Amino acid sequence: MNIFLFIGLVFIITFWLGKLLEKIHIPWIFAALLVGMAVPVFFGGSIVSDSIFIWLAQLGMYFLLFMIGFELDLVKLKKSSGFIFKSSAVILFLSAIVGAVIIHWWLEYSWFISLVIGASFATVGEAILLPILDSFGIVNKPLGQLIIGIGTVDDVVEVVVLVIVSLVAGIGYPGKIYAVLFALFLLFGITAVLSKMKQRGVPFRFANVETLFFIAMSLLFLFIGIGQFAYAEAVAALLSGVALRTFVPNKRLEFIDREIRAVSYGLFAPIFFVWAGASMDVRYLTAEPYLVAGIVIATFIIKLFGAYWLTAKDLGWRQSLLLGVGLSVRFSTSIVVTKIMLDSGLIDQKLYSLIIASSIIFTLLIPPLFAGLFYHWQKVNVPRTINN
Repeated sequence: MNIFLFIGLVFIITFWLGKLLEKIHIPWIFAALLVGMAVPVFFGGSIVSDSIFIWLAQLGMYFLLFMIGFELDLVKLKKSSGFIFKSSAVILFLSAIVGAVIIHWWLEYSWFISLVIGASFATVGEAILLPILDSFGIVNKPLGQLIIGIGTVDDVVEVVVLVIVSLVAGIGYPGKIYAVLFALFLLFGITAVLSKMKQRGVPFRFANVETLFFIAMSLLFLFIGIGQFAYAEAVAALLSGVALRTFVPNKRLEFIDREIRAVSYGLFAPIFFVWAGASMDVRYLTAEPYLVAGIVIATFIIKLFGAYWLTAKDLGWRQSLLLGVGLSVRFSTSIVVTKIMLDSGLIDQKLYSLIIASSIIFTLLIPPLFAGLFYHWQKVNVPRTINN
């Protein structure tokens, strides 16, 4: 099939399926992953192996990482309470260990790879819950702030996991460490130079495009180019987002975030998720469904246990269970990390398919489950102790 006709059909199907998913509190971008799973069945696998499609999909991955870096608010992280740090550390640690044990004993991977995959199990896709929290008016309530706070700490874990995966995938390539150091040096150098633009954004006279957006795109591709020499394009894309946030004036953050998000999620990200979904092999899921069930049940129970153990005294049992349910959603950087590990040969297609399948199950079940439980239990008064 013509690659451009295929991409056009993908966007149309993703749009309509996404509108349906939003009715049950699932983000529309998730539709692209489901569309990708169906691609080999209806179009064959060759279409997603086209060089143009792969290039666009990789660009989508870089834009996603760029957004993650841009939204990593270190100032907000520093302001997080000790309770949030303690809760994050314990819940994420327990989830990572349980995930690692499952991967090591059932699929016989090394402890190192198992721990990296386990850490991806621990990640939290808190952005998926934000619309639900906002619709119930609890974004600024203790429960909402705790979910967002743990998600913020989790972002740092995701960055560390991504760096580890990139370094392991690039072992054996000459000059890698020097290129990475050069990328970091350039990061701080550009940050210092562009900090002079901290006060304002200047639009071009033609087409009403702000220079800040051009600078954002320049940083992204500049860092990806440097990262390519180091075989660390993913880390470079994330670092470019961190660099951009350091010099964009606070009053312009919302504007530049809106423009970058439109390009990322409106154009490139759907192609990446189609690519990620098409890389699955559903034969592994039908042959060994107990593996998927084991991963889903074990990781879900451990997050419920961790949340209840740590917060039941302060939140009450209903709110603590809601916290555990909310933290179980996993449609985040874990998919990017898992795809990089597959392409680097660190994991096989079987494990990749199991991980993506478990992410799909959580993303389909958790948002409506969270909304349903909250609606059923209504709003329970929560002590203010967690903010102290």
